[in-house]
Amino acid sequence: MKLKYLLLIVAVLGLLSTSCSKYQKLLKSQDYELWYEEAIKYYEQEDYTRAATLLGQLVTIYRGTDKSEEINYVYANCLYGLSDYLTAGHYFREYVKNFPAGDYAEECQYMSAYCYYMRSPKPRLDQTTTEEAIQEFQLFINMYPNSARVDESTRLMDELRDKLVFKSYLNAKLYYNLGDYLGNNYQSAVIAAQNSLKDFPDTKYREELSFLILESKYIQAVNSVEEKKETRVRDTMDEYYSFINEFPEGKFRKKADRIFEDTDEMLKVYSKEVAVN
Repeated sequence: MKLKYLLLIVAVLGLLSTSCSKYQKLLKSQDYELWYEEAIKYYEQEDYTRAATLLGQLVTIYRGTDKSEEINYVYANCLYGLSDYLTAGHYFREYVKNFPAGDYAEECQYMSAYCYYMRSPKPRLDQTTTEEAIQEFQLFINMYPNSARVDESTRLMDELRDKLVFKSYLNAKLYYNLGDYLGNNYQSAVIAAQNSLKDFPDTKYREELSFLILESKYIQAVNSVEEKKETRVRDTMDEYYSFINEFPEGKFRKKADRIFEDTDEMLKVYSKEVAVN
């Protein structure tokens, strides 16, 4: 059995050696027609590295010829297969730019957006690429409103928007967690959360953001200087009513009710003090 496996390994290594030798000879040749034929074969075998190496040069060599469209398309897909989403996206866009009526124009427009989607970073990082992905998917939908890929594009756009909202939520939480460190960060938390809700009113984080606004206003009221206390307490109570109207059975209802009880008591005490004075 050991001899059998040894012979198999030797045979495989021999095939690899022959394959590498053939590929090296191909690279050294100037037979670009053969390059093209072999590149397509490599692509079909999902050997994207070798296919992309050949096609990367053929893109320039065959520019403006009848093979240019196919080479550009296959090269973009090879790069995608290699997870080089930045360069792949560029060549998908190049295809659409150079062959707007081409056989693969719709697919390439979608793949351009999808490459942005694949490059979209985690929510805590800069979300410029996420915003570009949304724009690209919207462009695709505008260009191909009847495409079978519209539903998927819409779903991915919603996912990307949720990431932007979560980024906004994290920013608001960051301000909230900073508290009074180097200033009134609770007000910044309120503004960040309100902007998030304004930009993405249907977000799944709506309840969390709404309660963060309520709680931040409450903390400001508790810690307020006297001349601002009544205004901030009343503002907190108004926020409470808005919150429970929208989320009467929400997961933060008990906490919200405690905030109301405290602010109501503060307002009563404040009213008594004013009456005495």
